[in-house]
Amino acid sequence: MTDRDQPHAATVAKSGLRSFPQAGVAVIFGASGGIGEALVEVIQATERFEHVVAFSRSTSPPIDLLDEVSLERAVAFAAAQGELRLMIDATGFLHDNRHGPEKSWRELDAVKFARSFALNTIGPALIMKHLLPRLPRTGKAVFATLSARVGSIGDNRLGGWYSYRASKAALNQVVRTAAVELARRAPDALCIALHPGTVATALSAPFALTGLEVHSPAAAAQHLLTVVDQLTADSNGGFFDWRGQPVPW
Repeated sequence: MTDRDQPHAATVAKSGLRSFPQAGVAVIFGASGGIGEALVEVIQATERFEHVVAFSRSTSPPIDLLDEVSLERAVAFAAAQGELRLMIDATGFLHDNRHGPEKSWRELDAVKFARSFALNTIGPALIMKHLLPRLPRTGKAVFATLSARVGSIGDNRLGGWYSYRASKAALNQVVRTAAVELARRAPDALCIALHPGTVATALSAPFALTGLEVHSPAAAAQHLLTVVDQLTADSNGGFFDWRGQPVPW
């Protein structure tokens, strides 16, 4: 990793997120993860928002993707701080000490499949349920959820990772559908999916492949926020990678 891949707070503060109205509230779900924590730090450095609200299982209030009440409570807490302008869902589940990504259909398991959907699709969908109706009706506002290129059906050439791929593909459909509804209520707002690339976090560490471009969490956060800053309302419902390029559905 080069020094250029480590954005410093001072540099980010000079150039970040000027497409958003001054003040307002930024919200990060999954702030205890590598990317989520970096997003909070970079957004705070821009000094663009009056409040930057971070949620994880250890914050107050805490969130649990399997508990809708906790998500509703968190959204209400954030909305009470002011106008919701930038909201990023940085949650996601690929593996833990019980479950790893499937290499073959022989490894398919109903419990694991359901868990992947609960954490990667249903949890983020419930965040949208409570968050999107609270977005301002005018002015730029963005809800972005971290998806993954492996969730792309059109780009699937390697196979494997059944439950993770399927749950992220389902998340993409939720984003696309919610974006249609959001446009009717708030035409300046965006609901989008983002692919952060390969990031040096605990989620990707066991699966990093030789030859892949791997970013630090700080660099990934800067890339994603640069994309978000450049997008306009006509990008609502899109799926973009960390360079700002559309990803096939």
